[in-house]
Amino acid sequence: MTGSRTPSSPVLAPILLAVLLGGPALALEIVGGQPARPHAWPFMVSLQRGSHFCGATLIARDFVLSAAHCVNGRNFRSVQVVLGAHNLRRRERTRQTFGVRRIFENGFDPTTLQNDIVVLQLDGLATINANVQVAQLPAQGRSPRNGTQCLAMGWGRLGTNGRLPSILQQLNVTVVTSLCQRSNVCTLVPRRRAGICFGDSGGPLVCDGLVQGIDSFIRGGCGSGFYPDAFAPVAQFASWINSILRRHGDPLSGAR
Repeated sequence: MTGSRTPSSPVLAPILLAVLLGGPALALEIVGGQPARPHAWPFMVSLQRGSHFCGATLIARDFVLSAAHCVNGRNFRSVQVVLGAHNLRRRERTRQTFGVRRIFENGFDPTTLQNDIVVLQLDGLATINANVQVAQLPAQGRSPRNGTQCLAMGWGRLGTNGRLPSILQQLNVTVVTSLCQRSNVCTLVPRRRAGICFGDSGGPLVCDGLVQGIDSFIRGGCGSGFYPDAFAPVAQFASWINSILRRHGDPLSGAR
């Protein structure tokens, strides 16, 4: 999938080394997916600074959820939050664009990529319609079980050296616990070299209609077929997320 996040040179070397050694590397693209139907996932968000660099999920009319590493070290006020997008190369009338008012993190460690989750408060309220809708989150502690079928999505590359698609891509994945840290939700694509890779960071993992993960990192290269892809576990942060929406959200925004 797309996601043209290009790490700066001081960050790029550790990422490449991590891929070669089987360590964690930021998840930036999807390999082996297929084009999504236009606006099939109306909660999908594109974070942009001139161009798309990370994904996110609309969780309230004035909040989106993404990966903390997407905004770590950046001036968040330079980020544009684009809702209602499908084809990034077209001027779509369905889009709604906002700035970021403030960010909320929860102990993110940029070295280990643990707690790789961030809530961004928008500088306005989204208009809910057929193309822009709020995602559903799981209850606290209710993470998906091993073997659960889920869907990952994003605008990342179609392969490590593949082209950047203009259209949102999606990929069927399966939750696994083998070779997965307890602090993550992990997925594999059985019998196929496919998965998230370097542009999909921050995008959602949807399981049974709930956003259960946030694209975080990979090991062993994109779609290795051996190492599972890692996501920040939304269910472990559900109470924290909901507390932010209650305390800082617009009381008239409705759709919670």
